[in-house]
Amino acid sequence: MNDIRRTILWVIFGFSLVMLWDQWQIYNGRQATFFPGATPAAVQPQGPTGAASAANSLPSSVPTASTSVAGADQIAGAVPAVAAPAAAPAATRELVLVETDVFKLTFDTEGGSLVKAEMLKHTDMADKNQNFILFDDSKDRVYLAQSGLIAGAGGLALPTHKTVMTLAPGERSLKEGSQNLELRFESAEVGGVQLVKTYTLTRGSYVVAVKHEVVNVGAAAVAPQLYLQLVRDGNKPPGESSLYFTFTGPAVYTEAQKYQKVDFSDIEKGKIDIEKSAQNGYVAMVQHYFASAWLLADGIKRDLFMRKVDTNLYSVGMIAPLESIAPGARKTIATTLYAGPQEEKVLEALSPGLELVKDYGWL
Repeated sequence: MNDIRRTILWVIFGFSLVMLWDQWQIYNGRQATFFPGATPAAVQPQGPTGAASAANSLPSSVPTASTSVAGADQIAGAVPAVAAPAAAPAATRELVLVETDVFKLTFDTEGGSLVKAEMLKHTDMADKNQNFILFDDSKDRVYLAQSGLIAGAGGLALPTHKTVMTLAPGERSLKEGSQNLELRFESAEVGGVQLVKTYTLTRGSYVVAVKHEVVNVGAAAVAPQLYLQLVRDGNKPPGESSLYFTFTGPAVYTEAQKYQKVDFSDIEKGKIDIEKSAQNGYVAMVQHYFASAWLLADGIKRDLFMRKVDTNLYSVGMIAPLESIAPGARKTIATTLYAGPQEEKVLEALSPGLELVKDYGWL
């Protein structure tokens, strides 16, 4: 009996040494010896700028319009009711690099989406000589923040994150002595509607104010729906230790059901058990030490969804139906995008329950 126990202990000890050696390899920037990297992200065609643009090239990444606040269960896994609008001929897609004291961000004028976020005050977990990258759109990683408009069933196509936009002239870096940096993206008219998206970055902050202005330039009233979504591959973050488990994946929070997270594997199986509609809360994408989240003001009705976009690619988001906008009128919706470290006090102050994204699994 003692021999069996001794053998089991030696096996456990040996396996622990194997895992420690594997993590030492990763820590020193080498490929893991015993536990190689996770499944690559979906195959990514090259965009016109030469940068990878997998998620942006997928028509199904545009969520389906909801017919009512109670009908959000129709969103998950659905194909868009209308085709994504074609880019205006005069608009040229480009990548725009913006820098603050804490961020180096890359925006894509296709949809004015945030496609890369480099954290200037945080080092990469796998390569200590590099800054940590949260959002990314490369051959190895897909993690994006997108927003746009969709119409109800049978409605005309509207500006989405597939619509090429024009960036207004202005500063591209936060100057010494300045507290804010503003970027304004304007779409061409699509379906009688123009979307103007303005990002405001603040010194020392990972909180980004995003203002969506919906302008009715047509001859008839419109009632579009605003969607906000985070799209990510299902891989674990590079350099994450295999000695302990932390949750990586999408989550939503509502006052009624509180914090609700779903594994990528459950989305793959269609096992998505979350609250489908609310008038408060947030949607988030969580990984060890960092998180991203879209927030809307309390009181605004929204549908919540999680869904599979493509092979090893998933989204979490919300859709907010807007009131009717008369010809010549405009509607402004203030939203917030957080992309940064899981600093509990900062998250707690930003929105109730947001500190719960600091999710270390069973720990």
